[in-house]
Amino acid sequence: MNHTRARLRLRPAVAATVLALTLAGCGSGGSGGTAAAGAASPAPTENPVASVKKVGSVAALLPADVRKSGTLRIGSSVGGPPNAYYPQGTGGKPAGQDIDLANAVAKVLGVTLKRQDASFETILPALGSGKFDVGTGNFGVTAERLKTVDFATYINDGQGFAVKKGNTALGGKVTDLTRLCGLTIGTGAGTTFEATLEAQKKVCAKAGKKPYEVKVYSENGAILTALQQGRIDVEMSTINGLRYQAAQKAAQTTFLGEYHRLDVGFAFKKGSRLTRAFQAAVNELIKDGTYARILDKWGTKPSAIKTSRINPPEQTS
Repeated sequence: MNHTRARLRLRPAVAATVLALTLAGCGSGGSGGTAAAGAASPAPTENPVASVKKVGSVAALLPADVRKSGTLRIGSSVGGPPNAYYPQGTGGKPAGQDIDLANAVAKVLGVTLKRQDASFETILPALGSGKFDVGTGNFGVTAERLKTVDFATYINDGQGFAVKKGNTALGGKVTDLTRLCGLTIGTGAGTTFEATLEAQKKVCAKAGKKPYEVKVYSENGAILTALQQGRIDVEMSTINGLRYQAAQKAAQTTFLGEYHRLDVGFAFKKGSRLTRAFQAAVNELIKDGTYARILDKWGTKPSAIKTSRINPPEQTS
């Protein structure tokens, strides 16, 4: 991603919300580290992770060297709520659903996470090079990613659309990309959204319609700004991120519903022995109720999974 940022020329309340929503990702992306990101969006005070204990039978699934060191290096794309963001700016601690789930898994496994913020598009390659042991960034499980990365799933999110509040041109849920013909769509670089839009670009020509235009941004805050200023007509991002955004009054957006669901998982180097341990840890959290409490805290219970899976096939609907 490049790091060009659109200037904010919105009223203060909207500008604050832009900062709070910067860089959300799911298979989506965003580079971490916007200075004031999340300043307008304090984190919930519940702490469902506090009571989580090490489970010996699950920890035993870790490779011996990890059990000995007691640490794991995690590359984390910290973007926007509810997934991962900085409520107090980058000088503070990150918060969000992904942060809580990773911390809870670490406690089940009896390890300490050494977290490093990284831009979304760099994390998966860094797993292959050995820089990180595990990656998080709301990574959607796709057939293309499964060629080089292993996943242990923890939630079911996916792709959706939003428009500026009051825009009724689309008239509701987008289930067919031909409804976007002639419009300008803003989305994140290196995401499943960009890949979907680019792969389906010919649908408008086949339907005898004017093609849609795709504008790619390095930060979700810039996408929201572009939407508010009329430089794009539609935003494509994560279901949970867009739902959260629409619930923030100052954002002035309308969520148009789900387009395509995707499993989301912790990412690992192909063949990593950590995958099975993380799967077992997530299933332990589901069994003891911690998982449900974390999702309830962040308002993402509609995306709950019943069991963690390793490398499920990409969802087709």
